[in-house]
Amino acid sequence: MIILGLTGSIGMGKSTTAKLFAEAGVPVYDADATVHKLYEGEAVPAIEAAFPGTTSDGKVDRQKLSARVVHDPAAMKQLEQIVHPMLGASRQKFFEEAEQAGAPVVVVDVPLLFETGGEKRVDAVVVVTTSPENQRERIMARGTMTSEALDSILARQLPDAEKRKRADFVVDTSHGLDPVRAQIRDILREVVKMPKRRT
Repeated sequence: MIILGLTGSIGMGKSTTAKLFAEAGVPVYDADATVHKLYEGEAVPAIEAAFPGTTSDGKVDRQKLSARVVHDPAAMKQLEQIVHPMLGASRQKFFEEAEQAGAPVVVVDVPLLFETGGEKRVDAVVVVTTSPENQRERIMARGTMTSEALDSILARQLPDAEKRKRADFVVDTSHGLDPVRAQIRDILREVVKMPKRRT
C-alpha cells in the first residue's frame, strides 16, 4: 500500500483536495480531525491534568488551551507528548483497516508534514498550492482571522516555495475543482509505479 502525504500552507485548498481524494475512492487520514476527536474524548483527562482549567464539559476548550501553549515552547512540547502517541495509534489503526480493505493508496493529510519530519513516514508527498493573493483572500474571507494572526501562522509554516521544491507532486488549486480532480487522477496513476520510500 502506498502512503501519500498531503500538505500545504493554510488557505491553499488542502482540505478541498483531501475531499477530492476521498471522492476518488482513496481513504484519507485527517490529522486535524483526529486531534478534534481526541480533544473530545481520549486526551481530555491528560490535558486537564497537565493544563488545569483548559477543559470543560468533558472536552478540551481549544481557545483556552491554545492561549496556554501558543507562546510557550515547553508547554507546546508537553502537549505534543500527550497527543502524538494517541495520534500515532489512531493512524496505525487507519493504515491497518485500509490495508485489510485492499486500498492500493491512502492519503495522510498533515498540515505540518515537513515541519515535523513527516515526509520520512510517507512514500510520496503532494503539496497543495495557490498564489499568495488567492491564499490571503480565501483566509480573510472566512472571517475568523486577523491579518496579524495569519502572519504569525505563516511564520511558523515552511514557505510555500520550499514545500513545492520538496514535493513529489504539486496540486494547484487556483483554477477550480475540475483541474484538481484531473491532477489527482494523474497522481494516482503515477504513484503506484513509484518505489516505496518510507523508513
